[in-house]
Amino acid sequence: MGFSMKQMALITSFFGLASFVLGVIAENKKPAAGTAIKGKDVVICKYPSDPTVVLGYLSVAFLIVSTIFGYISISYPYNKKSIPYSALFHTKTMVVFFNIAWLTSGLAAALLLWPTITEQLHLSRKVHRDLDYTCPTAKTGVMGGGAFVSLDSCLFWLVCLMLADNAREDYFDEVEESGKVDSTRVINVDYDPHGAAPARL
Repeated sequence: MGFSMKQMALITSFFGLASFVLGVIAENKKPAAGTAIKGKDVVICKYPSDPTVVLGYLSVAFLIVSTIFGYISISYPYNKKSIPYSALFHTKTMVVFFNIAWLTSGLAAALLLWPTITEQLHLSRKVHRDLDYTCPTAKTGVMGGGAFVSLDSCLFWLVCLMLADNAREDYFDEVEESGKVDSTRVINVDYDPHGAAPARL
């Protein structure tokens, strides 16, 4: 059983929205800084319970799934009917939105991964020899920005899907029109209203 265009749009939207929500929650749950405990020639950082890393990676994972389904949905053979890429990308609008969708997906992944990996490094490296170390966390605002860009990328994939739907309708209308024209030409050649047989060489 294949997917319908509505199902593809819902799947892309669900994972895109989930990526956005998880990214926002991860940003809000991230502590501003850890507690620096000074020892002999070292500083030990103590951080509160922090779900940022887990939520950050989950947000990236959902973004990837949303992007995959968004890309597949454009060229998916709905009703077992596919169209060539030349017909799918015959308009500049489709090309522009398709490239923007990829760019925003990549940018969102970078903005989500950067603070997630940084936070993971901070949590795993708690002992520092710099006595002035303040036990910082990942830069504030980056993951939240990545979450909004992730939502934008999902919306751009949905726009591409709508443009692909228009391209499919135009393509199959042209194919149907072309078939009618060819059929008319065959009838005009073979049909003789006076009943005379066509001339043979």
